[in-house]
Amino acid sequence: MDEEKKVTEELATTSPQDQAVAVVDGPQNIWNNEVLYKRALGQCKILAQSDLVPEGTYRGKPANCLIALDMAYRMNMSPLNVMQNLFIVKGKPGWSGQYCIAAINACGRFTPLEFIRMVDDKGELKGYYAQATNIATQKICEGSPVTWDMVKAEGWLDKAGSKWKTMPEQMFRYRCAAFFARTYCPEVLNGLQTVEELRDVRGYDVVTIDD
Repeated sequence: MDEEKKVTEELATTSPQDQAVAVVDGPQNIWNNEVLYKRALGQCKILAQSDLVPEGTYRGKPANCLIALDMAYRMNMSPLNVMQNLFIVKGKPGWSGQYCIAAINACGRFTPLEFIRMVDDKGELKGYYAQATNIATQKICEGSPVTWDMVKAEGWLDKAGSKWKTMPEQMFRYRCAAFFARTYCPEVLNGLQTVEELRDVRGYDVVTIDD
């Protein structure tokens, strides 16, 4: 709460005189350019008051909005798009699985992502892997497979509230997409994990943006 109060107070003190400030050398962003910083604070005030931003993490919290705004600038995305797809699991930010798939498909380097179903000798589901064709080279890129053996060995299935028990097909796809992204285009996730990965490790009994 002290941090939120501090940001709100800074918003109230923004004035035209703040435009006459020195900036540092090199690439400019909201953290090293006071003009951009003050401007961002004003934008965060509006975002924090909007009913369109997710409740719980951003609404009424300009400090969190500032972080999302910085990420949106660096990734050339809409701030609202970041807020709608960035979840928080025990203090760790993570992209939604569907965002991960969308980001890969939208990066322009590959054909749309495909999810290949693997079965055992009895025809039962063994796991999945993701693949896509590199448009420039026309080579097929295959992500690391995710199997039931991996799910059980890593303890994902045993987590309280685990989605692996109720929607395994979807979880396989989300996990495979994350593996593919980190292998072939890690920049689309900007170094973050997906929310499914965070929940598998940190547990499902936590509050996220939409819970």
